[in-house]
Amino acid sequence: MKKTIASSVGGCLGFTAMLGLSMHVRADDNTPAAPRNPATVQELPEVTVVGTTPLPGLGTPLNLVPANVQTATSKDIDKQKTLDLADYMNQNLNGVFINETQDNPFQPDVNFRGYTASPLLGAPEGLSVYVDGVRVNESFGDVVNWDLIPESAIANITLMPGSNPLFGLNTLGGALSVQTKSGAQYPGTSISAYGGSFGRRDAQFETGGSKGDFDYFLTGNWFDEDGWRPSSPSHVRQLFGKAGWQNETTDVDLSYAYADTNLTGNGLTPEDMIAALGRKAVFTVPDNTKNHLNFLNARASHFLRSDLLLAGNVYFRQLATRTFNGDVNDDYSNDYGDSVAPGGDCATAPDPDACAAAEFSGETGINHSTDVNQRTYGGTVQLTYSGDIFARKNQLSVGVSYDKGRSDFTQTEQDAAFTPSRSTIADGDVSEDVSLYGSNRNYGVFATDTFSLNRLIHFTASARYNDTRVTLEDRLGTDLNGDHGFRRINPSFGINLTPDKDLTVYVDYNEGSRAPTAIELGCADPTQPCKLPNAFAADPALKQVVAKTWEFGGRGKVFGKLLGWSAAVYHTSNNDDIQFISSELSGAGYFDNVGRTRRQGVELGLSGEVAKRFHWHAGYSFIDATYRTPLSLISENNSTANADGFISVTPGDRLPLVPRHTGKLEADYDVTAQWNVGANLIASSGQFVRGNENNLHQQGVNGDGETFRHSGRIGGYAVLNLNSSYRFGRHWEIFGRINNLFDRDYATSGQLTSNPFDSSGHFVTNPANWPNVTAISPSMPRAYWAGMRLSFD
Repeated sequence: MKKTIASSVGGCLGFTAMLGLSMHVRADDNTPAAPRNPATVQELPEVTVVGTTPLPGLGTPLNLVPANVQTATSKDIDKQKTLDLADYMNQNLNGVFINETQDNPFQPDVNFRGYTASPLLGAPEGLSVYVDGVRVNESFGDVVNWDLIPESAIANITLMPGSNPLFGLNTLGGALSVQTKSGAQYPGTSISAYGGSFGRRDAQFETGGSKGDFDYFLTGNWFDEDGWRPSSPSHVRQLFGKAGWQNETTDVDLSYAYADTNLTGNGLTPEDMIAALGRKAVFTVPDNTKNHLNFLNARASHFLRSDLLLAGNVYFRQLATRTFNGDVNDDYSNDYGDSVAPGGDCATAPDPDACAAAEFSGETGINHSTDVNQRTYGGTVQLTYSGDIFARKNQLSVGVSYDKGRSDFTQTEQDAAFTPSRSTIADGDVSEDVSLYGSNRNYGVFATDTFSLNRLIHFTASARYNDTRVTLEDRLGTDLNGDHGFRRINPSFGINLTPDKDLTVYVDYNEGSRAPTAIELGCADPTQPCKLPNAFAADPALKQVVAKTWEFGGRGKVFGKLLGWSAAVYHTSNNDDIQFISSELSGAGYFDNVGRTRRQGVELGLSGEVAKRFHWHAGYSFIDATYRTPLSLISENNSTANADGFISVTPGDRLPLVPRHTGKLEADYDVTAQWNVGANLIASSGQFVRGNENNLHQQGVNGDGETFRHSGRIGGYAVLNLNSSYRFGRHWEIFGRINNLFDRDYATSGQLTSNPFDSSGHFVTNPANWPNVTAISPSMPRAYWAGMRLSFD
């Protein structure tokens, strides 16, 4: 796989006329000399080796890694002017796609090979994410908050596919490793600002440098946006700093990350409401998440001798998350009168919202609030030996890790009524439903060895032992106490064949595991169902999920940099997969092990460079993600559901929200030494929505006379984005970006549900008249942004 992922060409003439509209500024990437200390090679702007262990170190040459690894550098990311890391991966990395379930740009579900890294509690997390050797899947729920990773701090990223055991828990389908910048490798200062569509405005700075053995780096970001849908603003404040000291044998870094974000994402909206009110229509308001992060990480490495590197880190991470959601009250009931249409007198009342709320005879809405306070700390020690064994090249790494997380979770609810804009007005006392203390502790012991039998054949063997304990302590007396232990050794074996420096063929087998989270253990009793994530019940034991992956592939170059290629075939089987099983028509249910699911597919990539001015990359991914074990699921809005609301899922049925085909085409062209233009095309096939797990839902009238308004699928799409930049003088740059150039109307997430609002958005008081619909999250329409950057030494 091409080591840098570029932007794409075409249709950019005249684009520079847009560049002067506003201002954006990010630091310039100076190309440094080789690092004084070989252990800092992964901090370079140019990726030369791949980090195959969580803790950065010497790394492994790409041609010796038995996997279809993808990498990108700060230069690649900066060139495209994407919003953040998740946005960049979606537009550039093969096999990556997003579901915009929350419909906030900083809260996507990032998927790779059908596995997810999501900010939503209760989502089945199947990807692990590391920043400078620290796993940032949060301790409560293993969620990944993409808004807490500042793009301007990234030196490079590595996406490692498969169930690589070295990256520990949640590495079922892949691991993402992020390395941050240091002042020695990224000297200079820049400030930037940009703005444009939807009231977006952003200001950013970064500065770095070194003096003698000491170096420093500091970056900050201030972002505000009104959002393209009503009541959907985003406010993001990020700060990252690093201070370091290094000589030829020792490297020490201390970094601190701060983030304060306030995100409103109004999520899924029924298709009939969108048809009547437009793609900006919002179902209910609000759906707000606030994150406040403090993250401290100390890292050091020392060469005990020239072929023996000792490295380690210790960290502390504190995250406070607050959510507030206005939802439909599933328990709502009254005399089932006519539809309440807040017009007439209410339209002319001094307080229309209060007037509308007074019309309801019952609480039609409900406000849910959660508070999660998490404190995580731990560390890793790793020893790497890079000397020959039996006169053959060899690199051996062994390490131990310890991670401890403590979480305080509380949830409250309050009866409410809907206003004409479908926001909620509180109408009752606040009740505390859940107060839970959870802790998880994980020990890990890992080892990996790459042995070169000769110049042609290279063997890789790895293993990791995980010992995980999850403890729950109920603070309301609702029977949530529990203590659960999970242990497993996960192996990996691979062979690389390298006939020459431009050709690699490999085969690999690996295993990874995921322990059940506190969310899942707290809602695992079929006799005491709960409404995820609104409540918990008792916690009988669940089995940990185990993924087993085979991968065969190759990569190479033809005519130097003129043409590069990569190809991979993979097969991953999940055993004891965990699924939320609904148990009654109200939507209550529980988590349970449901048997096997499978992801298998093909990844193809082509890339090239012409005259150092034109760069391009094309990628195609086929993903066949299916259930392999029969199961029964509640889906009362599915046209094939039985009288009790259940559907039968059979082996071979496709997993929802996983497109079978995705494609990426990117290129950029240096028109002059100062002017660069680029374009990026993303394409995806259609997907089944949640609730259509049996893939049989049909629009129309079923045998029982019930009407179903939509197909239970979301269509495929192709979206073209443009970017360009122009440098003038020694220090100035103007740049711009257009997203969704042809203003395509598409969606990336959806589910079967019922709609309690009529086509005008008014609440229907009789639940028997709530139609069966498909709700989708519409994607952003065409948008323009432009900005300016000032950079200097």
